[in-house]
Amino acid sequence: MDIKQYTNDAVELLMQLIKTPSVSREEAAAADILADFIGKWGMPYERIGNNILIQENIDPEKPTLLLNAHIDTVKPVASWTRDPFTPTIKGDRLYGLGANDCGGGLVSLLQVYRILRGEANYNLVYLASCEEEVSGENGFSLALSHLPKIDVAIVGEPTGMHPAIAEKGLMVIDGVARGKSGHAARNEGVNAIYEALDDLLWLRDYRFKKESPLLGATQMTVTVINSGTQHNVVPDECHFVIDVRTNEYYQNEYLFSFLQKHMKKSELKARSFRLSSSHIPVGNPLVQKSIKMGMVPFGSPTLSDQALMPFPSMKLGPGESCRSHSADEFICISEIANAIEAYCNLLNEK
Repeated sequence: MDIKQYTNDAVELLMQLIKTPSVSREEAAAADILADFIGKWGMPYERIGNNILIQENIDPEKPTLLLNAHIDTVKPVASWTRDPFTPTIKGDRLYGLGANDCGGGLVSLLQVYRILRGEANYNLVYLASCEEEVSGENGFSLALSHLPKIDVAIVGEPTGMHPAIAEKGLMVIDGVARGKSGHAARNEGVNAIYEALDDLLWLRDYRFKKESPLLGATQMTVTVINSGTQHNVVPDECHFVIDVRTNEYYQNEYLFSFLQKHMKKSELKARSFRLSSSHIPVGNPLVQKSIKMGMVPFGSPTLSDQALMPFPSMKLGPGESCRSHSADEFICISEIANAIEAYCNLLNEK
């Protein structure tokens, strides 16, 4: 196994992907490039929308492991000091939008599939998914029915190559409190902002009792509030948004019902219950093997396609989460090389 050559191939592909804008829901051109490289390397693939799936020679005697990472990126922030779509190598660093989140994992896992196809302790399935950054229904969810039975998954998000064995879930809730409009000078109407106050204070102060050793407490934060039309009109509606980050002890449906019961004047509506907290037991053989290799399990506060997986999974990838969604994003080429080698040892070591 020539790690240097596979690393060079990974970097070549990643540079082409960086050159090709692939903001969520606009990944078609990047999916074309990925498919071309996969075809050039002699591997059959299936395209499901803008998701690229490789599965071949499934041995029923082996467990099946999914290698997953996403193609799409967020939009570049205004504070980039270099062109986010021009891949630039400076020393060990490769700069470009999506290099860290999660281009490094995407191209590293593909090389691992190339190296180990048919030879690993697992049946390997590779899925490059789209719309991850917006949890879109045409991403992982669309490809899910095309997968074989999966026993465990590795999600190539940037974790510094330490396994994130638990991940917080997300639920976004829209709230509205209603009053009655009137002229502010005549003290008319019922002020919807005041109607919402008790509920907003309760949301600020309530603390969930069950804390996770890996993920900490379930948190909820009011992040948006809108009300009123002009200074002299008593507002008849007050709209707000709650960002809820759940640990593994609370299901989204239960939390929504719990919150609605505690609202005095406000009505709540969840945008989705899809994005639940996820975790994999520390006793899972893949986790145990990673620990033997010197990796340190942890809990991740950030969301990924893991939330949509109905099977055990963990995040493990090159790069660092703190670089994601930031200006001048980069991945180290040495991180890609080390990831390819570490993945191979993890999946093929007795």
